[in-house]
Amino acid sequence: MDTMTYTTQSIWTWWIAMYLFFGGLGAATLSVSFLTDMYCRPHRKLVLWGALSGVVMLAISSAVLFAHLLHHTAVIYVLNPLVLFYQPHAWIAWGTQFILWMMVWGMLYALPYMRETPLFMRMPLVGALLQMRFVAWLSGCCLKRRRIVGWLATINGIGTTVYTGLLIQSFPAVALWHNPGVPLLFTVSAFSTAFAYLLLLLNVFIPDENDQDIRHRYERFDVILIATELVILFAFFNYTLSGSESGYRSAQLLWHDFGWLVGFIGFGLLVPFFLELKGVIKGWGSRLPTVAAALLVLMGGYMLRHYFMYAGVYAYPW
Repeated sequence: MDTMTYTTQSIWTWWIAMYLFFGGLGAATLSVSFLTDMYCRPHRKLVLWGALSGVVMLAISSAVLFAHLLHHTAVIYVLNPLVLFYQPHAWIAWGTQFILWMMVWGMLYALPYMRETPLFMRMPLVGALLQMRFVAWLSGCCLKRRRIVGWLATINGIGTTVYTGLLIQSFPAVALWHNPGVPLLFTVSAFSTAFAYLLLLLNVFIPDENDQDIRHRYERFDVILIATELVILFAFFNYTLSGSESGYRSAQLLWHDFGWLVGFIGFGLLVPFFLELKGVIKGWGSRLPTVAAALLVLMGGYMLRHYFMYAGVYAYPW
């Protein structure tokens, strides 16, 4: 009878956690910003802050992955849209296309607002670019078809958040990752961190009193998403304990780790859940609890991905 042994993987570490975190957060931030602008009420500042910071986060995410490619020229192949026909089973190709077109449609959606903002028009290079005849025509087209552009960006954003989980799920040797719940967990977490990030923007960088309705709506959505995340994690706990040796060892690593239990579950999920729940039910006298909750959710979003990488276990033989 074979003896089962195990070892934790050491190739995908903090850098892939950064890639997954910023990729999911950036894409979800763009999607939520545009949906708010389209269906709640027009919000120039929210779109500009959300779109520009979201694109920066997606760029950071892509740069982290590119820096760790064994063959840097391989990026040429995954940037080509035809790769989806040549390698349709490669999730990294789908993810790259989602991220690329998310950034393109995201900037096009923000373009009319950029032309309305004096700060951008006064910038030496940016202002000259925005005043070009072609850019003015393109801005007008995007303005007329705002919802089409917004939905093209949103669809690619949702695709990016789901892809981060599908990428991890595609490794059958690690039971913690090769689980149908991983894409759902990472998608829920991405949108939870996006609502938290936008709450941070609205309370610190865009402190407009007229945004109270949007803030409350974001808090309600985030409370629901955090509760959903807790349910999914409970299902993960039961799945890993009753599954393979690899999953069982991953569960041992996670649920006996002080950082996972107190740092992520405690301060990354439970504390912000109750802070936001109190804000939804009775409200707060100041913005500080909401800001604290948002920062904790963002911390928890990274810790989830960090510990998922840390607890990836190969079991021998498989």
